[in-house]
Amino acid sequence: MKQTVVSLLIVVLILAACAPNFEGEQEEAVVDDSTDESTDESAIIPKHNLSDETYRVLIDSNLSKARGVITNQISNRLDIDELEEGLRRHSKEVYDPETYYFQEGQYLTDDILYNWLTRYDENDQPNGLNPALTQEEGQSAEQAEKESPKYLSHILEQDYMKKSEDDVVELAGISIGIAMKSVYRFRIQQDDGTYSPYYEEEISETEMLKEAKSIAGEVVQRLRQMEGLENIPIRLAVYREADQNSLVPGEFVATTNVAGDSSSVGDWEDVQEEHVLFPTNYGENTYPDVSATLVDFEADVANYFPNYVSVIGKGFFQNGELRKLTVEIPVSFYGKAELIGFTQYVYGLVLNGFPDDYNVEINITSGDNQEALIVRDAGDEEGFVHIYD
Repeated sequence: MKQTVVSLLIVVLILAACAPNFEGEQEEAVVDDSTDESTDESAIIPKHNLSDETYRVLIDSNLSKARGVITNQISNRLDIDELEEGLRRHSKEVYDPETYYFQEGQYLTDDILYNWLTRYDENDQPNGLNPALTQEEGQSAEQAEKESPKYLSHILEQDYMKKSEDDVVELAGISIGIAMKSVYRFRIQQDDGTYSPYYEEEISETEMLKEAKSIAGEVVQRLRQMEGLENIPIRLAVYREADQNSLVPGEFVATTNVAGDSSSVGDWEDVQEEHVLFPTNYGENTYPDVSATLVDFEADVANYFPNYVSVIGKGFFQNGELRKLTVEIPVSFYGKAELIGFTQYVYGLVLNGFPDDYNVEINITSGDNQEALIVRDAGDEEGFVHIYD
């Protein structure tokens, strides 16, 4: 029996020596709740981030306190992604990813947001940030809606943390994205209880921005009244949504910063960003060089694979300069070798045909499946290729 125990112990030691060592890949720190010391908890801080331009995200139980609200408020999935990713992008201008950590919003709960996102009503919804709906005598319900649209769709909170010498992670900054509609879509309830078809009312950027700045000022006042946010710097960004059926997302149009010792919003900085679909008349007329590059690329693809559907390009521009070009090539394949050969061919076209001063992403698809991915970052001579199993 004693010999058996020793043998088992040797086996365990051998297995332990062969087991992978995951220690040292992450750090642990205490997250300061600020509002109640008894609720401080530990969080895992990843030791490595995905790139120098991304934030390390705290790994803890503190998911967004408004989880799910954004999907109920914004109908276009592309807008949801751009609002979240774009707000992080604009936050880098004040919160350096080298020294700040990212955490989902912990102060604006779902109850607070739904309360703020409704229409203002002096008696029933005094906290509503969308304009009150008043119907004058002789005015139709449709006209009343059009003259007082719901401008505000969503308010997104992102928290940015710093670690002290005592390994305590504390809130050091907050970013607020104000998502505004470009098209107000609504229905009218009929006398019989049914609803009319949807009406749509376009909202000019000038009108939208005026409302957004007013809303932002009120949001800052309310944040300053929350425990833990009295003296925290605030980054504000206004996002203009695309139409709900758009194939590209909307864009950020203005940003500003509120110092920790301030409760008022100062001057705003205009943001020149846009997402452009190719091929379109707007893309061809506004960015002819990019359009021409894609036309040549499509012709080269057709030479290799005549029965492809089309090449669809989506460009992200800042200050009139292309920053990222995403291209989708839908093709039907009849074998793995055919896919590999086509991917190799397209990779060569990317290296030789696209300038290297912007990021390029090529998605090769077949039906609903992603077949291959080609990525080349700006400034790189070579790219990355992955063929999915």
